[in-house]
Amino acid sequence: MPLTITNTAKGKLPRLPFAKIATAVLGPKYECGLVIVSSRKSRELNRTYRSKDSSTNILAFPIDKNEGDIFLDLKKARSECALFDRTYTNFVAFLFIHSLFHLKGFDHSSKMEAQERKIRALFGI
Repeated sequence: MPLTITNTAKGKLPRLPFAKIATAVLGPKYECGLVIVSSRKSRELNRTYRSKDSSTNILAFPIDKNEGDIFLDLKKARSECALFDRTYTNFVAFLFIHSLFHLKGFDHSSKMEAQERKIRALFGI
């Protein structure tokens, strides 16, 4: 299965075509885990892997060429969506797409942003 979703927090995931988006970005053979985490867990992961002592909205961890995990803090995403002039659901989709491109090996660049825009347009996000 290309995408597995695990909710370890209380937040309810918005209705989005997560699996279809993941397949469009990563291809059908990529094994991606989406884990919904609490702000506490987000902070712990951010501190451990990025040396930043604060929660973050999303983290992507490539495991190998065809496997990776994404950790999403819905509470943080909800609190930040207005800062980016986006609805909550749209912001979660935006973050998810962004993290998928990191799993694919992209670094922040105009090329990455162009690819993200294509996927957002494809899914009406």
